Amino acid sequence: QVQLVESGGGLVQAGGSLRLSCAVSRSPFSINIIGWYCQVPGKQRELVADINSGDNTNYADSVKGRFAISRDNAKNTVYLQMNSLKPEDTAVYYCNAFSIRGINAWGQGTQVIVSS
Repeated sequence: QVQLVESGGGLVQAGGSLRLSCAVSRSPFSINIIGWYCQVPGKQRELVADINSGDNTNYADSVKGRFAISRDNAKNTVYLQMNSLKPEDTAVYYCNAFSIRGINAWGQGTQVIVSS
């Protein structure tokens, strides 16, 4: 199984930036897709961005041009750089690892609060 540990959340003013980190217990190359999701109370978890083993990235329309997903293979870490943050970005952000070989793991989440 894969363990994921998120960090980097916090309180930031609108227009500010945060960088979330997702430490993966194995090389991201062995995982087909690593994604960042967000969830607010009462709503389903939504995809924010993901990156596949070929380094192809995908973003929700609401974050295009503001967020960037990347990974450091040497550190087994995936990042989510969040710029120009808006109050509506406030959520708990989760990292997910998915593999066609049966991996579907979630981290514990990290809270992001954007004040207006």
